[in-house]
This record gives sequence, structure tokens and C-alpha cells, in this order.
Amino acid sequence: MKIAIMQPYFFPYIGYFQLINAVDVFIIYDNIQYTKKGWISRNRFLQNGKDSLFSISLKKDSDFLDVRDRVIATEFNKQKLFNQIVQAYKKAPYFMQFIPLFEKILFNDETNLFKFIYFSIREICNILEINTEIIISSNVAIDHSLKSQEKVIAICKENGAGVYVNPIGGLELYSKESFREHGIDLRFIKSKLIEYEQFNNVFFPWLSIIDVMMFNSKEEIKGYLDCYDLI
Repeated sequence: MKIAIMQPYFFPYIGYFQLINAVDVFIIYDNIQYTKKGWISRNRFLQNGKDSLFSISLKKDSDFLDVRDRVIATEFNKQKLFNQIVQAYKKAPYFMQFIPLFEKILFNDETNLFKFIYFSIREICNILEINTEIIISSNVAIDHSLKSQEKVIAICKENGAGVYVNPIGGLELYSKESFREHGIDLRFIKSKLIEYEQFNNVFFPWLSIIDVMMFNSKEEIKGYLDCYDLI
């Protein structure tokens, strides 16, 4: 049994979906503190020949709340963001195929940040035929006061994982020996560079999955899902 654990990200890059596709069970954190610095509520897309940030506006609240307790601001203009996506990609080769997906995601009525992002990830996985089981972290029966590596190991053991796959960025955070002591093989996923044509511009790698889907067919994207090394 291979599992992975990640924070929820808003329209994340292809590597996020590679990770989901690489495992049998994907645990998505809802009971983890929201941070402004990460990619939970923002990402990048191609706009006017350069990479630009887009984001979800959140209701002002405590910086110590978990993701599941954050609420999308009433002033978040979904129509404006959707229009920006349309203007940016209306001439892309697969715009007509995939724009209905992003319209469905953006205009769903959910105001809870976690549920909104969770819905988006499930919808994208469905269309890309990623069949990995996705479990919400708070539903896993462990001591949720555990931190960092100890919490990850507890989640692995509760789910019967023999292999835990983590993004390559966590190489310095976790000890293979500590996982091995619990009968778990710690592996790291490293995405290979994926390059495709973007309106004949200089290529901007690792943009949101929006960009990948606008410039590539479903079959090409499914091929990209396997473009990684496990270390």
C-alpha cells in the first residue's frame, strides 16, 4: 500500500496530480493551519506572455485557524477570475474541451475553503481518470496533536501503508531510518521537466494545472502523470 499526504492546493501544478496518481491512497489535510505563504489559496497561470498569480479572497480571520475553518470572502469575484482564465486561454488548443470543468469548479456554491478546494481536486482527478482513493485527514483515527514526522508515520500506520511517498521538497524533513523502524519505506517523488508549446512564448514551467489542460490533450496529460522518478 502506497500513500501520500498533502495540503489542499488551489488548481495546483501537474506534480500534485502526479503524486495522487502515484499512490493507492491520498490523504488531504483539512486539520492543518492555513498559511498565506503557500499555495493553498493561490497559484500561477499564463497571462499576456508571463506568469501571473491568481488567488481566492478569504474572509478576514485568525491566522491560526485550520484550513477547514477558513471561509471564502463574500467579495471574492468568481466571475472576474473566470473571465481572466477565458481571456488568457481562449485561443489555446484545448480551451473548449476543458473550460467547462473550470467553470463548474469556480461557480459551485461552496464557501468553506477546504471543501471548495477538495471539490476542485476531485473534479480534476475524475476528468483525468485518476482513481486513487482520497481521504480527508481529520477522518483518520490518530492522535491529531502529533506533529510533523510523527503525525505522518501515525497516518501511514493507521492506513496500513508499506510505502510513504513525499514530494522531493521534503527530503531534509524526514528520516528514511525513522520510517523504516515502523516498517515503512519512505520514497520521494521528483517530477521530470514537462515542456509543451504555450502560444510560442518562452516556456513557463510548473504553472497551474489550468495551463497544462489548456495546451494538452487528455491523453497527453495522462502521459505526463507518469513523468517522475521515485527516489
